[in-house]
Amino acid sequence: MKRRARVTRTPGAMDRLVEDYLAWCRARGLSPKTINDGYGYPLRGVFLPFCDREGIARADQLSNRVLDRLTSELLEKGGIRGVLSKHTVHSYVRSINHFLSWAGKEGELGQVKAQTPKLPKKIIDVLSREEIDQLESAALNDRDRLIVRLLADTGIRRGELVGLRVSDLVERDRNYYLHVRGKGARDRLVPIPRLHRQFERFAQRGRPGGIRTDRIFVSLRRREAGDYAPLTPSGVDQVISTLAQVAGINKRVYPHVLRHSYATYALTRGMNPIQLAQILGHSSLAMIQNVYSHLSPRDAYEAMANVLITDQN
Repeated sequence: MKRRARVTRTPGAMDRLVEDYLAWCRARGLSPKTINDGYGYPLRGVFLPFCDREGIARADQLSNRVLDRLTSELLEKGGIRGVLSKHTVHSYVRSINHFLSWAGKEGELGQVKAQTPKLPKKIIDVLSREEIDQLESAALNDRDRLIVRLLADTGIRRGELVGLRVSDLVERDRNYYLHVRGKGARDRLVPIPRLHRQFERFAQRGRPGGIRTDRIFVSLRRREAGDYAPLTPSGVDQVISTLAQVAGINKRVYPHVLRHSYATYALTRGMNPIQLAQILGHSSLAMIQNVYSHLSPRDAYEAMANVLITDQN
């Protein structure tokens, strides 16, 4: 496919409106990565060039018909980098619609939005509790065993795991939590009723001697400078992938699968979805509803039976 040539643009009213929106996002405290990648590129690199091609100079010139052409163009012609997947188009259009919704509330235009392409339903592959035990058993050191258990029994994200520090074990009223630094600078406390002793022991005795960083998880080998580097997200990927191979698990295993596995297990055991969303760091129930709709009617039946049995007791 022939890629589109970049066009030199002259900033106008639409550019100023986009920059006002991004300033509003910064004022909300969103991370620079979220602003630049999640909103900045879809608006500056996709939406504004489209407006130029369509001759749209002001927000009040936008309509649903015009915006439908944007979605169609992205699906059929791709972007400046070539062909775009439906998931990428969906992500771009969703970000643009967030901007349009904000502009509407600011009185800049009416209630218009672009259609988001319908995405194929994902089949979430999860690990059983037995397979998670196999992963843990395949680990040859305390670090990797704790990594498996934290991912599988708390559902924290890979990036949250590598950011954990020695001081992040928190006790409140004899209950133990992990202080987790979540996406969008949203911190939360994640309960670890069965892992706090393992975490504490590793923090005190499991890390290399003389280490200068307060990160819990570090590399197994020293750097040339003599210190141990904090474990990276790609390092966690490698740990989990290697353990899956050693354990003989014949499916693709990566850190986020353990997050899905935890959430699925918690829901089938009857956990309140609102509590689960709080533990996972979701700001709403939408992700729970969208991602974990693969639960079967039998799962719902068993959850209801457990509730009724509890009520009778």
